[in-house]
Amino acid sequence: MGFRKKNKSPPVLSHEFVIQNHADMVSCLAMIILLGLMFEVTAKFAIMFITVQYNVTQVLDEKSEPVNLYQYGPKDVATVFFYLLIAVILHALIQEYILDKINRRLHLSKTKHSKFNESGQLAAFYLFSFIWGCSILTAEEFATNPTFLWEGYPHTNMVFQVKFFYICQIAYWLHALPELYFQKVRKEDIPRQLYYICLYVVHITGAYVLNLHRLGLVLLVPHYLVELLFHASRLFYFSDENKQKGFTLWALLFVIARLLTLTLSVLTFGFGLPRTENHGFSLAEGNFNVLTIRMTCLAAICLTQAWMMWKFINFQLKKWREHSQNQASKKKTVSPKSKPHKRETTKGGAANGVVKSEDKMSPRARKAKAS
Repeated sequence: MGFRKKNKSPPVLSHEFVIQNHADMVSCLAMIILLGLMFEVTAKFAIMFITVQYNVTQVLDEKSEPVNLYQYGPKDVATVFFYLLIAVILHALIQEYILDKINRRLHLSKTKHSKFNESGQLAAFYLFSFIWGCSILTAEEFATNPTFLWEGYPHTNMVFQVKFFYICQIAYWLHALPELYFQKVRKEDIPRQLYYICLYVVHITGAYVLNLHRLGLVLLVPHYLVELLFHASRLFYFSDENKQKGFTLWALLFVIARLLTLTLSVLTFGFGLPRTENHGFSLAEGNFNVLTIRMTCLAAICLTQAWMMWKFINFQLKKWREHSQNQASKKKTVSPKSKPHKRETTKGGAANGVVKSEDKMSPRARKAKAS
């Protein structure tokens, strides 16, 4: 883990050395890019990594001031890479100074320790992204007017906050791929995490490239709220297994979020975009309003929601089985013990008033044996 001092340092450039010092290495690389701003020769190259590119000045009215809008392009790859480095550094800071300290107090098992770290990192990211997304939605008309999701398509121009939000989202989910190695994630957990990381990267990048950033932002904010509630509930569950009320609220909001996602997707791809004036496919204009792309996007969203509901149902069935097993075990422990028999042998070997000899042989037989 980065920023961690060890008594015995592993060999340089070994796997353990890279894992322990990856945050320091990434910090050095980010500092080199920032130092490039100090020199005129490298400033033009360094600024491509740090600042948002493709600025477009647009004048809406003669009386109003010009507005700075942004488009996307190939240079965004450099910007995503720089903020990927920042995400790795922040990941290491949260792990080192917050999660590791809590883990030492809770004394969790290896399985719970891994899940606690995962939920801690994701809860922090979901909380930050949810607040940021809500601030953008309140400033724009995305949430108040549903027709704004498809009117005027293609939406090639973005305000600074929207473009920077998407840059940071893509950078974060891409940084999660090397973190599987840096955090020594267990082999059995890697496929599960790879599934949702790849789904996030594909859906967010698709909304960004296809100029569907309005729909993508509206769908991400409620989804992040639901995921935030789940991981926060799991953190409380690890601290105290009796705290499970958060999972009930999460289950309700999860179903509502899936229905909301499907409804807005069908409205946008099935009814909104087909009725707009601009139809056709043009890379130069950023127009992807053709039947094939619309149906592909709608099918991808529907399949993803169906897969998530399948995982949700399996999760709920598993919890129900565990709960029923716990209730059955509690009933067994609480059931009354068997009452003692009334017939109790006395010290003299008497039972129910009849004296029984300890040896089954008669006195005559014992005499014969003794002789």
